Amino acid sequence: MDVSNVLAAHAAKFQSVTVEKDTPLEVDAGYLLVTDLNSIDEETYNENLEEHLQSLARDGVQSLFTTLFNLPTRPSPDGPLAQLPPPIYQLPRAKPLPKPKPPTKWERFAAAKGIQKKVREKRVWDEEKQEWVNRWGRDGKNKEVEQAWITEVPLNADVDHDPRKIARDARKERIAKNLKQQTQNIARAAGNNPRQEKKQEIEKTLAAARISTASMGKFDKKLEGEKKVRGVKRKFEPIENPIANEMKASMDLLSKMESDNKKMRKAPLPEDADLNVRKAVRFASKGRGGVALGREVAGGGRSSRGRGGGGGGKKGRR
Repeated sequence: MDVSNVLAAHAAKFQSVTVEKDTPLEVDAGYLLVTDLNSIDEETYNENLEEHLQSLARDGVQSLFTTLFNLPTRPSPDGPLAQLPPPIYQLPRAKPLPKPKPPTKWERFAAAKGIQKKVREKRVWDEEKQEWVNRWGRDGKNKEVEQAWITEVPLNADVDHDPRKIARDARKERIAKNLKQQTQNIARAAGNNPRQEKKQEIEKTLAAARISTASMGKFDKKLEGEKKVRGVKRKFEPIENPIANEMKASMDLLSKMESDNKKMRKAPLPEDADLNVRKAVRFASKGRGGVALGREVAGGGRSSRGRGGGGGGKKGRR
């Protein structure tokens, strides 16, 4: 019984872990990168593109896995991990390197005092429960007093003393304090010091208040340690200037005078506009305006006619 065909088909399913190419594949384990510099087989490419691409991908992945399994490993809770070597290829970065974060206030204090940072474990041993519990978060050790079904009350405590509420308020205060410190560290890292900004604002307000008096603060009482307000100093040009600078200054002055003249020009008056109507009305009304002059003219005509007629009638009756 000839089983060679069966063995050949079975061997085809499980190809060898060795990849043989005319040009060996270049494997960069640091970047998990495989480079195939071999030329493309045009006949296989045109005959079945999908199978050709799967064959190339299989050879590249097999070479990468072979390299990874030959690297040194280290144990971990999830299993052995391969220690990748430094990358070979120098790939350009899409963005610049991030700037190092400035140290916080506590980090500067710790560096000055030589305090070493100690990483606290996330889980602690609970003697009562005889098991490991979370230090923070849900069912955390920091909420032990809040979640206790019975608590000890001091003898001198008030009637409304609530240990759970006191513990919860203290925990909330610590959280608020940490958030405030975090916000201050972020502002300090960005170069915005809230205390310095507030100080500058107070100094600006104080400087504005000093010169708000009639004497511009010359005769006001000075506070202890008060700095002298510096005004704007006049800047004088040097006595000797190059000819090019003097020529430029003269041309700038002439151009400014020309632009001022253009702004001050007015449209020419028409030829028949020899009379200044506004001035004439002001003179005739004795400065009261054209409306008052018109009312006086209209009222004076009616009053003169009425007075004349009335006077004649009275004389006629007599």
